[in-house]
Amino acid sequence: MKTLHVTFFSSIISLFFTFSAAAQTVEAESGVLTGGANIQSCSGCSGSAMVGNLGGPSNGTVVVPVNVSSAGMYNLTIYYCTADPRVIYVTPNNGNYTGINCAPSGGWTTVGSTSINVSLNAGSNTIRLDNGSGGWGPNIDRVTLQPATTITFGAGNYIYYNLATGKYNVYFNNNLVITDAYASCNSNNIYYSHTGYTSRVYAATPVSDAFGSGTKHTITLSGGGLIPMQQVFYTYAGKNYFFTEVLLNGTGANCYRMSPLTTSTAWVPGSGDMRALKVPFDNDAWIRYDAQTFSAANFTGSEVAALYDNTSRNGLVIGSVEHMHWKTGITVTANGNNTLSTLSAYGGYTDGTLTHDGRGHGWVNVGGSTCKSPKILVDYESDWRTAFETYGSANLLAEPRYISSFTGGTPFGWNSWGAIQSSLTLAKANAVVDFFANSCTGFRNSDNTLYIDLDSYWDNLASGGWTGDFSQLTSFANYCKSKGFKPGIYWAPFVDWGKNATGMVEGTSYQYQDCWTKVNGSPMDLDGARAMDPTHPATRGRIAYLVGKFKACGFQMIKLDFLGHATLEADSYYDNSVHTGMEAFRKGMEYVVDQLAGTMLTYAAISPNLATGRYVHMRRIACDAYKDISETGYTLNSTTYGWWQKNLYKYIDADHIVFGTEPIGENRARLTSGLVTGTLITGDDYSATGAWTTAAQSLLQNADLLDIARNGNGKAFRPVEGNTGNQPNELFTATIGGYQYLAILNYGAGAKTYTVNLGRIGLNGGGTYAAVKELFSGTLSSISGNLTVTVPAADAVIYRIDVGAWASTAPVLAKE
Repeated sequence: MKTLHVTFFSSIISLFFTFSAAAQTVEAESGVLTGGANIQSCSGCSGSAMVGNLGGPSNGTVVVPVNVSSAGMYNLTIYYCTADPRVIYVTPNNGNYTGINCAPSGGWTTVGSTSINVSLNAGSNTIRLDNGSGGWGPNIDRVTLQPATTITFGAGNYIYYNLATGKYNVYFNNNLVITDAYASCNSNNIYYSHTGYTSRVYAATPVSDAFGSGTKHTITLSGGGLIPMQQVFYTYAGKNYFFTEVLLNGTGANCYRMSPLTTSTAWVPGSGDMRALKVPFDNDAWIRYDAQTFSAANFTGSEVAALYDNTSRNGLVIGSVEHMHWKTGITVTANGNNTLSTLSAYGGYTDGTLTHDGRGHGWVNVGGSTCKSPKILVDYESDWRTAFETYGSANLLAEPRYISSFTGGTPFGWNSWGAIQSSLTLAKANAVVDFFANSCTGFRNSDNTLYIDLDSYWDNLASGGWTGDFSQLTSFANYCKSKGFKPGIYWAPFVDWGKNATGMVEGTSYQYQDCWTKVNGSPMDLDGARAMDPTHPATRGRIAYLVGKFKACGFQMIKLDFLGHATLEADSYYDNSVHTGMEAFRKGMEYVVDQLAGTMLTYAAISPNLATGRYVHMRRIACDAYKDISETGYTLNSTTYGWWQKNLYKYIDADHIVFGTEPIGENRARLTSGLVTGTLITGDDYSATGAWTTAAQSLLQNADLLDIARNGNGKAFRPVEGNTGNQPNELFTATIGGYQYLAILNYGAGAKTYTVNLGRIGLNGGGTYAAVKELFSGTLSSISGNLTVTVPAADAVIYRIDVGAWASTAPVLAKE
């Protein structure tokens, strides 16, 4: 184990200034001034003076000479004064300069600080401070210098931790991306890594876990009468990302908010179409993802955010991979240009709209002597889409599935909520089975089956309600199986629709009012339903009772809905070891999975985007969309920016594929939304005949289309672009087998011509693909360089490109 203590600086030799216990310090006014730079008085500065007029028309500069005994990377902290945002250029040894954004410090005599890492030679060095762009820099009070505690990962990636300040910088591809990040913990007091602690000690230990072999880097902070803190970084061999977390250790360590990464200065390399992606907590209430322009970004999203250049696709993804205790928020605030004034990842996020909470986040580890934040992944890639896919997979590694594995083929099927809804009867359900058995025989998954799922109002088939006779449900399940299909059922285990205070909870001796979730003393309603405490014996008793009934009927699939009700922060929970909404959610979902005992394909509808991954096989990317082009657009906004959740779930799907009486173009678009999301769950009333049956017999029996989902094992398509704000992308692409698929959707009211660059969708743009098929029409063609196609209004096309049928168009030179 290697240990470096903050007071160890014997390797540093100063030419013009003396050592301090924290770091070398040099007053700016002792440097060499040129141009218009001058010394000004400053009551708040050390030495009561500072250097001003840096930059400007006369190009004022100050040059600080330093001398170090060994070559290496050093933390340079710059203390400055400014009343408005300014930039200081830092140039070591007349080399390349780096511009650093300096946020307003509070005035011209109030000192702020920022830091950068500089590479110095053994012996004499110079550091020039100015503003070479012709603008004005801040006034400089002093600088400090000390050897950097260096954490390397990936290729050209570094974390430089400053043991003197408790802050750290992050470089990706040798570019400074995150500056002066720090950790904070909100307990009875707020503890900051850069404030109050008098000792910071670094240690490195090996680690081996689901992410591979790596190193755990721990900075232990103590002293100052504060609860000891640890900042932890995890790096792994060959990985371009790292994880970070923060802990408090000692009496009073429990917290309601913890951030391992907060900074007022962050930048993503790029000069193209810069974007910051806000991600919702769940898929409820027609919520949308929002890829905001970087210069105007201002949001707190849930669990993860992305900062990227859509033109080059370079991008940074920051997000939590742990969801058992905390709701995580990612705050992004722009400076009005391509830098951020706030970037913060923290556990303890609640919001009345996004998380639906009516009170603040609960406390974690109440009564314990240690408290840990969620673990945050930080990944920068040449393609932001790759970073998101890495993030999705990391969630599955960090919190493996609690539910047993599902090994069947990509689910295809039908759900009654698409059209029949409350009119569900046994006769209609059986007639739907007959339609697929007799009139739509080509619509089957790779297991040659379908899931026929009864949604809400399945109890129309239960005489006497939930405590009555389930024989019609058993009859339906048996009829499905007789035709080679798998019967499915629906339930929302954590909600009370009736809101009857004295009503008895099925399967128990409790009244419903005994198990309602309370917020500020009142029952919590969401989506018209009353939330039930997931830890209460009444809630658990009802789960055991009804799941037992479903199993006895022979159901092989269950759709679980309104799971977000189980995540709500509450005044208290029946289980007194539970203090947060996510802890309650975990208890509730684990109990549901235990009762199902591996008997059913488990499918989530309204539910948290990430935390649900441990407990289900399949999840809707968006909810309550049906048939027209606007609803397809809503669904595909979620697929555009949430496709990567396929790396967490076995399958994701696009909600009901309903054709109804819509034009054929809108039907093609609706089917395409399912194919690009990964599975096909239809929803028309196939107990009756209409335009929808004709559409189904055509579209749902097109083998070329069905093979996308069958052979792709539910693979979700990537968006080609990520600059559509809260709207969907028009182009999606995926490689499945030997084919590259390209889906193009026109959501507009008029025809639109698309010219698609093959290189932009991952193909070789320098040749010809000779075997290209548009799958709705069956048209065969070839393409070179660009694909140009006109798509009618509210319509879609899907191209299948044989990547093996490519030939270079370059001329072949004859041999001499």
